[in-house]
Amino acid sequence: MSKALDVPKALETEIDKTAALARSVGHSVLGKQAESDLRDKLLSQLKEQDAILVSHYYVDDDLQDLAEESGGTVSDSLEMARYAYEHEATTIVVAGVKFMAETSKILSPEKRVLLLDMESECSLDIGCPIDEFSAFCDQHPDRTVVVYANTSAAVKARADWVVTSSIALEICTHLKNKGEKIIWGPDRFLGNYIQKETGADMIMWQGSCIVHEEFKAEELLEMKKAHPDAAVLVHPESPMSVVDLADVVGSTSKLLNATRELPNKKFIVATEDGIFHKMSQYSPEKEFIAAPTAGSGATCKSCAQCPWMKMNDLQRLENVLQTGDNEILIEEEVRAKAERSLKRMVDFANEHIRPGMKVTGNA
Repeated sequence: MSKALDVPKALETEIDKTAALARSVGHSVLGKQAESDLRDKLLSQLKEQDAILVSHYYVDDDLQDLAEESGGTVSDSLEMARYAYEHEATTIVVAGVKFMAETSKILSPEKRVLLLDMESECSLDIGCPIDEFSAFCDQHPDRTVVVYANTSAAVKARADWVVTSSIALEICTHLKNKGEKIIWGPDRFLGNYIQKETGADMIMWQGSCIVHEEFKAEELLEMKKAHPDAAVLVHPESPMSVVDLADVVGSTSKLLNATRELPNKKFIVATEDGIFHKMSQYSPEKEFIAAPTAGSGATCKSCAQCPWMKMNDLQRLENVLQTGDNEILIEEEVRAKAERSLKRMVDFANEHIRPGMKVTGNA
């Protein structure tokens, strides 16, 4: 059984407004020499401040490259936090969006955590405010609250479990087998996918990712016909009609691994297009095609770009290292409750999936 709660129109308006703001802000483009000089400066500043740069696959290429060059990492959201948690650096600099920086602070409360831009949000986070979500949960006290990692620290603190897309199926199957009913939030498409795969009794919060919800099944089908030798890789935050056309469905890490493991030389990819940089590094001899986000006649056929992710750039990194601005602070009571929910997932993975795992996952 699957039930749904509609997101209030006011929240949809807020998501649209902040996305428009993010698109208008954008980032500056540097000349080659200026970029080279700035990169050298940033490498020195990171070292001087005992800072580690952790970058998501969806930010621009230059930040991904700088993260790895400086000893940081490029990865999915929870792996970013895990890497920083295990690293000896005392400062964590996050190239991504706000919930990712909060996750680092939840797991590393003793470290300074900086975000490149405090306006870099996520539609899933914005669309699941703690007051409304908590009130909804209170209406169903008999249900186990499971939330996706793409949520605020406060929502994580309200949850019984925090999950990533790589482990959500296993955990929801586990809960179903125990006879537990689930409240799922916030991504309705990922929730519908999990409910279909597991048969769990789930009530859905009706959030969505403004990037993944735009993928179009009809246009993807036409693209598959034009490229019959291509494997289709789809993130489960996409609509079910798109997921149904996939050869591989999974987290960013799973999709990346598929490009190396599958024999195909061509891939149609339905996720944010920042991931193409790492896919091309993994398999430079292979071709990657952006899945369609618009119908016939559209100016931009494949425009899978997160406006908030694109707010991250070298100049903003320079600013936070110079000023110490955008430090993430979380009330200890909230942080401790959120950590409990996160570590419940980790303990489950240790016992059932990846023995010896510390703090890891894929989102």
